[in-house]
Amino acid sequence: MLPSNHPGEDRRSSATCLPGRGGLLFGVFDGHAGAACADAVSQRLFYYITVATLPLRMLAELERAVEEDRPVPPLLEWHKHPQDHSCPDGGADSFHSLRNYWQERLQGEEEEEEQDGDRLSSALVNAFRRLDYDLSVEAQVHLSSSRRVSLPGETAPLSCPLRVALSGCTACVAHISNGILHVSNLGDSRAVLGVQDPDGRWSAVSLTNDHNAENPDELQRILGEHPPSELRTAVRHDRLLGLLLPFRAFGDVRFKWSPEMLSRVYETRLDVLSAVSDAVRTLPPHYLTPPYLSALPEVTRHRITPADKFLVLATDGLWELMHRQTVVQMVGQQLTGLQQQRPIIPGVGATLGGLQRFLLERKGRVLSVLEDLNATTHLLRHALGDDGYGAVAPNRLTKMLSLPADLARRYRDDITITVVHLNEPDL
Repeated sequence: MLPSNHPGEDRRSSATCLPGRGGLLFGVFDGHAGAACADAVSQRLFYYITVATLPLRMLAELERAVEEDRPVPPLLEWHKHPQDHSCPDGGADSFHSLRNYWQERLQGEEEEEEQDGDRLSSALVNAFRRLDYDLSVEAQVHLSSSRRVSLPGETAPLSCPLRVALSGCTACVAHISNGILHVSNLGDSRAVLGVQDPDGRWSAVSLTNDHNAENPDELQRILGEHPPSELRTAVRHDRLLGLLLPFRAFGDVRFKWSPEMLSRVYETRLDVLSAVSDAVRTLPPHYLTPPYLSALPEVTRHRITPADKFLVLATDGLWELMHRQTVVQMVGQQLTGLQQQRPIIPGVGATLGGLQRFLLERKGRVLSVLEDLNATTHLLRHALGDDGYGAVAPNRLTKMLSLPADLARRYRDDITITVVHLNEPDL
């Protein structure tokens, strides 16, 4: 992770699902209008995915534990880096919403056959939409329970439900279990698969589509959901209502709530408005037929093959600087270099001179790709310091990393990258 905004608005998460059939979850979250929504979603979405995918009998066990005042078994084992953001998960309110979700599953569903990947795809869609719904409901409850008008100078905390809902974030989440990869995407972060062809060359396979004006299908979807009279206003200057680049996101209730509800926020909650960007503090222009923004993700299912070597999840800050093929090439070369550093087992008839020549040749091949042992650091250095010939220019890298906070955003966005190695038991 490399911030550009101050403070940075990107977040990342990775975890192992403990109950049920298990599985690994990885996600990158690109916040806008502040970090509050990305904070909340990065902490809560994996719980919703777990609840959406668990068999009903296991949800019933969770409910019994709560009713009997017993400890609830852990749902996730989080894999956190010491420098990961430490943020509250909403406490009692978020647990109450999650419990309501599993109670509704228990009341409204019959156990389905445990087989098809379509069930997991549906569960991912349901988890995304339900979390966005709960963020909106929690914000409305908070707004209704506030009995006074806030004063100028007051600032709502990052975990304030209304602040979370007024900000927004995109999300790109990968779920891996039993050799099957599902990617659930909302917005313009991307998931790209690194595939090694039989001849050793690398190919980049996109598993996501950008939800913005550069995607013709997405643009037509937005225009088709609103009257013809809004043909020129629903999307202006390639932005939703002229303001927002992604066409799908969590939060951003200023593109979802009624004008009356938003007016109440603007009139009474100065403490929240003072904590968000200027663009959020007024009703969007031409706000006629909300909602304009969707939290419906696109889900891709892929069976992992031996040729699939790694998965790159990254926010748009990386893709604005590097093409997906270049990203895969960089990670692939680095992965090959690491493999070539493994110990050599001489064959029968090998000579000392032959081994020396082989080692010298191998050293020459890998020197250029082993500046970094970590694939994401490798990508970051090349994205920021590329000299145009595939190498890093130290002076350019230094300048990009030393830009003052008020200038950095003009040259790059927050960048968050997760690389997941596949079919590599030794890494």
